[in-house]
Amino acid sequence: MLKSRRSLLAMVAVVLVAASGCGGGASGGAQNTAADASATHHDKLPQQFKDSGVIRFAGDSHPPYRIVGKDGTTVTGLDHDVQQALAKVLGVRTEITIVPGLPAALSGMLSGRYDAFNGPVKDTAEREKQFDAVVWMVTRTAYLVPKSGSANVKASDDLCGKKVAAVAGSIVQDQIVRLTDWCVKKGKPAVEFIGLADTNGTVLAAKSGRADAAGMTESAAIDALAAAKDDFTYVTQTDEQGAGVDKLAMLVPKSSGLGPVMHQAFQEIFANGEYERIMKQYGLENVKVAKPELNTAAGQ
Repeated sequence: MLKSRRSLLAMVAVVLVAASGCGGGASGGAQNTAADASATHHDKLPQQFKDSGVIRFAGDSHPPYRIVGKDGTTVTGLDHDVQQALAKVLGVRTEITIVPGLPAALSGMLSGRYDAFNGPVKDTAEREKQFDAVVWMVTRTAYLVPKSGSANVKASDDLCGKKVAAVAGSIVQDQIVRLTDWCVKKGKPAVEFIGLADTNGTVLAAKSGRADAAGMTESAAIDALAAAKDDFTYVTQTDEQGAGVDKLAMLVPKSSGLGPVMHQAFQEIFANGEYERIMKQYGLENVKVAKPELNTAAGQ
C-alpha cells in the first residue's frame, strides 16, 4: 500500500511536470510545487495512515461547521471543506461519522474508532494530556433569543435567572459558568443551564420555550440567524462577564502520532491560501488566527 501510494503521488507529479512543459508556465510550476508538498507531508504520516489512506473524523451536528443532510450521513459545511483541504495536502482521503456530542467524540477517539475531531472545541491543558490540539480559530459566545419569547432578553445581562440551553461539555458551557459567576457577584440570580447533545437541539429548545435562549459560538449564531432571521435575535457575552477570546482546536489522540503532521498540514493550507478562502466563504473572518498553533494551553 505504501509503495502504491508513493507511486501514485509520483505519477501525479510526472503528469504535472508534463503539463508545465506544454506551456503551463507559472501555473504549471505552482501545481508541481503543490504535488511535491503533498508527497512530503504524506511521507511524514504515521504508518497506519499511509497503509489505510484515510483519516476518520468524528463530528456532531453543528452548523455552519457540520451541516448534516436528511440522510443523516452526508455532511457539508466548514469542517467538511477544511478536511478536504487537509486531505489534499496529506495525500489521503477523509471520512466523517456523526456522533451525539463531544463526550462521544472524545471517547471514540481514545478507543480508536476515530482519528480526529475538529470541534469547535476549546484547547485546554487537561485535554492536552491525551490529545494534541491544533488551534486554528478563536470564538466568542453568543445567545440566540426567540423574538416571540417572553424572557425579554435585550442584552447578555438579562440572561441572569434565565434558562439557557447549550451543548453539554462544550466551550459554551464554560462560558455560561463565567456568566453565572458574574450574575451572582452582581446580586442577580444564576443562569439555569440546560445541557443538550447538539446545537440543533439547543435551537429547538429555545424555539419551543423549553429554554429562554440557546448558547453557541457566535459563528453558529450568525449561521442560525441567517436561516431564521424572523424568528431570532442574538446577544453576545461581554469581557466583563468572562467571555474573552477562547482558542478552538482540532483534537487528535497523542497515541496516534498524527498531531504534529496535522499541524504541518494546517500550516500548508494557511500558506497556500485555502484557509483564507474557506473562512471568507463562511463569513468567519472575525475569528481567524494568524497561524495555526500546536498545544498552546499546557504552558499557560
